[in-house]
Amino acid sequence: MMHPIRILGIDPGLRRTGWGLIEALGNRLTFLGAGTVTSDDKRGLAERLVQLHDGLSAIVAREEPAEAAVEHTFVNKDAGATLKLGQARGIALLVPALAGLPVAEYAPNLVKKTVVGTGHAEKEQIRAMVKILMPRARFDTDDAADALAIAICHAHHRGSAQARLAEAGAA
Repeated sequence: MMHPIRILGIDPGLRRTGWGLIEALGNRLTFLGAGTVTSDDKRGLAERLVQLHDGLSAIVAREEPAEAAVEHTFVNKDAGATLKLGQARGIALLVPALAGLPVAEYAPNLVKKTVVGTGHAEKEQIRAMVKILMPRARFDTDDAADALAIAICHAHHRGSAQARLAEAGAA
C-alpha cells in the first residue's frame, strides 16, 4: 500500500531562498505550500545565514516534510558571489539534515528537463509548467516556483536518489 510523501524543495540563495512543499502519491502531485525566506542585505554574512537558517527551520518544523531536495549551485564568473551562494546552499542542506530528513541534490538542468522537458528552460517556462502540473499552486517569487520544480523533480527521481544515498552511506 502506497503512502503519500511530503517533499520540501529548496532553491538556495543568499538574498532569497525559495521553498516549495508538495505531496506525492505515486504519480499524483498535490501542492501544499510555497514561499520565500529572505535575508537582510544590510546585515553581515553571518547574520544573513542565521536568518536563512531560522526561516527554513520554522518551515521544516511547521510543515513536517518527510524528504527534502536542494538544487546544486551553478558556478558563475564571480567567485565571491558563488562562494556566498554556496554558504546559503550549506544552510539549505543543513536545516533538513538536522531535522533527520534525507536530502537529495539535483542539477539545475535536470530539474528543468524533468519539469519543462528541456534542460535550458527559462524562468517563465518553469512557472508555467509548475502551474500546469499543479493548478492550485501559488507562489510569490521565481525562487518559490523553482523550489516547487525541485520538489517535483525529486518526486519523479526519488527512487534513484534514495539508491544513490544508500550507496553513499555504504561506502
